[in-house]
Amino acid sequence: MKLLSWNIQWGRGLDGRVDLARTLRTLGELGDFDVICLQEVAVNFPGLPGSRGEDQMAELAAGLPGYAAVYGAATDVPDGRGGRKCFGNALFSRLPVGQVWRHFLPWPAEPDAPSMQRVLIEAVVEADVGPLRVMTTHLEYYSRPQRVMQIDAIRRLHAEACAMAARSSLAEEQGGSFEVFPRPAAALLCGDMNFPASAPERAQILAPFAGGEPGFRDAWEVLHPGEPHAPTVGIHPVDFVSRPECFDFVFVTEGLVNRLKAHGIDTATAASDHQPVWVELG
Repeated sequence: MKLLSWNIQWGRGLDGRVDLARTLRTLGELGDFDVICLQEVAVNFPGLPGSRGEDQMAELAAGLPGYAAVYGAATDVPDGRGGRKCFGNALFSRLPVGQVWRHFLPWPAEPDAPSMQRVLIEAVVEADVGPLRVMTTHLEYYSRPQRVMQIDAIRRLHAEACAMAARSSLAEEQGGSFEVFPRPAAALLCGDMNFPASAPERAQILAPFAGGEPGFRDAWEVLHPGEPHAPTVGIHPVDFVSRPECFDFVFVTEGLVNRLKAHGIDTATAASDHQPVWVELG
């Protein structure tokens, strides 16, 4: 299974142009992926720099035939013209998709810090390595306390999923709203985490679980032990970091560690202010 994660900045490249055709072309040039997780996908949001208010989910889905499309809108607000404008994350899978969850992450009031609602998409996919949960998110940039709360929430959701994985469904309703679908303990968490590899938030994600649930491992560290993380932002000049840093991660649960075959980062593209990252499991 090959998975790619990329913050596409609503298709806006470093030249300031929003060009989803370029985004799709870049995806095609990078390889053949079973699951594609994208952050900062907009629908009807003309206020974003360079945007014309595109339905970006529709454009991306049209450009990725054969993939099931899942959208998780974190921001969903009126557009002032009787419609809605949305901003969030997307997951595209050509593997069979089971149950899907869209979890809003904590957004506490913090008057001194600009922030927005954040969301975690969780989807069960049937891969060659077995069923697993793919989770993708985009954590808060401006507030570390909010990131800490959001990571705590993701860890609680993982522990909850592990408990559900162990639950028998023999007595559950079949075909109705109470039917139980698989929610395996094996999981992959990816996205724009908005902290560098040296930050305590990374250690927070990697910390053991009190209940013995399978913990997360950093895919880069598994495959490149002792090596500094390759940067995913600031390779090309941007205004939110002063030097190249790794903000985009892929974490896998312990049972998938031996399945990790490769971890890649495209350093060439300037189609966004982040670089695409991917992993291969086999």
